[in-house]
Amino acid sequence: MRPPTTSVRSRKQPGRILLAMAGSCGLAVASLTAVTPAAHSAPAPAAWAAAEAPLAYVANYSDDTVSVIDTATETVTSTFPVGDGPKGLAASPDGGRLYVSNGNAGTVSVVDTATGTVIATVPVTGSPNGIAVTPDGSRAYVVTSGNSRLTVIDTAANTVTTTIAVGSAPQQVAVSPDGARAYVTNYNDRSVSVVDTATNTVTGTIDVRGFPQGVAFTPDSGRAYVTRPYSNSVVAINTATNAVSANIPLTDRPYGVTASPDGTRVYVSRHWGATVATIATATNTVSATALAGNTPGEVAVTPDGGHVYATNGNSATVSVIDTATGTTNAIPVGVTPADVVIAERPTADLGVALTATPRPGLLNGRIDYTVTLTNHGPRTLASAAVTVGLPSPTGSTSPDCALTTGTATCTATGLAPGASTTRQITVPVGILSLGTPYTVTATRTTSAPTDPNPANDRASRTCTATTGLIISCS
Repeated sequence: MRPPTTSVRSRKQPGRILLAMAGSCGLAVASLTAVTPAAHSAPAPAAWAAAEAPLAYVANYSDDTVSVIDTATETVTSTFPVGDGPKGLAASPDGGRLYVSNGNAGTVSVVDTATGTVIATVPVTGSPNGIAVTPDGSRAYVVTSGNSRLTVIDTAANTVTTTIAVGSAPQQVAVSPDGARAYVTNYNDRSVSVVDTATNTVTGTIDVRGFPQGVAFTPDSGRAYVTRPYSNSVVAINTATNAVSANIPLTDRPYGVTASPDGTRVYVSRHWGATVATIATATNTVSATALAGNTPGEVAVTPDGGHVYATNGNSATVSVIDTATGTTNAIPVGVTPADVVIAERPTADLGVALTATPRPGLLNGRIDYTVTLTNHGPRTLASAAVTVGLPSPTGSTSPDCALTTGTATCTATGLAPGASTTRQITVPVGILSLGTPYTVTATRTTSAPTDPNPANDRASRTCTATTGLIISCS
């Protein structure tokens, strides 16, 4: 079975389980009339600073790759290989890891986003499909459509810890922002399974009918929205009661769904309409429609709410929709883009501090310099180098920095977020010109991953030695 597309541009199709049904399956819930103006009513976001803008990752099903899009420039900056038939994507909260479900390979690729390399491959049986990561990043939940299970991966060990029986032909999974539950859409059962993430057990089943596909929670975890492509509608679920609270008509096969960061809007791709609709959550009515590419599928929204990204399966593009104006930009990616996730840029902000301590002595006066390196996160600092300009080309010593003529190079590796480390350099006063002020500056020269904040990359101290016994530093 294949997705309801009218053309095939690639050698293979994402393994969605969508059955062509005549008519629609309704719910006995009052629905609301929708209007579709051309532009969205979202506020215009502030412009991203290049070093702060998140990245969008796109799973290209037929290319077996993931494209990386810089959301500041809306360009593809790199592409890296993963497993056979990538269908689902999820990112760790800090953006450091990407989890890719490879439907044809029966695996999940774990990617270090700083390098774009697969660092682990987790076997997952049953045709993995949708995937989600818990808010604390400790677990990944993977839908396996072939055996009607939800597989739980321990992200610290990158191993499967358990599998949970859900409904027939599950498609997508979403973990609530409060981390308390996961919702799984069961296509053949026309239901949603409610999973308690504390016990990894199914605690309820919600009858939504209409062959549910996509699912997304509002940021307060109070509601979940589920698309029903063959009923041409979206249902809202009250998560306190696990009951359907609204049925929102939406033509052209609503498919992927995501909620805005402020919870006021839900964005839904219309698979056969080449559009993305905006639902106002206050009224559960369609408030806007924007153009997308051919057969838009999964959707994601930037953290500032300013742009929605939609994968266009038969266009080999991703549509970027400005939520303030409703205008659309198309970004070429790989063949058959199947999923998209937007994540924090993998960065580690290294702060450099420098102290200078006078050590007076009649014959051995000196100045002890301490370089302090602090990782302000959010990622672990893989490596960094700080260069210190010394006041004299010779005579200085250091137990932990490399010395060359007039320069000390201090390095650090594997520095955790919030952690600090120090390096020591000693300059004898006897080699200085007495009475002359000398300024020593420590400067970050390299680091990985990217440092987003140059403001704290340098520190200086000025010292003057009148004699070996009189040394002052500021």
